[in-house]
Amino acid sequence: MTKWQEKLIGESATVGFGQRLGAKILQEQTDALVFLHGELGAGKTTLVRGILLELGHSGAVKSPTYTLLEPYTYGEQSVYHFDLYRVNDPDELGLVGFDEIIDGPGLKLIEWPERADDWLPHPDVEVRITVLTNDVDGREIEVCFL
Repeated sequence: MTKWQEKLIGESATVGFGQRLGAKILQEQTDALVFLHGELGAGKTTLVRGILLELGHSGAVKSPTYTLLEPYTYGEQSVYHFDLYRVNDPDELGLVGFDEIIDGPGLKLIEWPERADDWLPHPDVEVRITVLTNDVDGREIEVCFL
């Protein structure tokens, strides 16, 4: 297990960290399952934007809070950005075919994975973003490669 921890100030720092993280993940494993933990507004989707920028994405990155999934493709690389915040029962995910995506190829980025603990396999990477209470723009980010 490898750990990586940094303090980030501002949105641009989070995006930049996401770019570095994306490069590191794809260097290790292109089909990684990545869990993104953090409270509402912690910067999980901003981090995903950085990861997607590293892959060449130039458009908007919206949170899949209401759609559950936003897919992206860059050449041979598929990326699936999930947000499970609104999931009440993990069995809902199996009914709509998410298990095929999770078991298939591609980089899977999952916000709020704790909403489907029993359904999801163990991640390859866990990211925890903590908003620092003494600094409005500050975040502490910890990445564990498992």
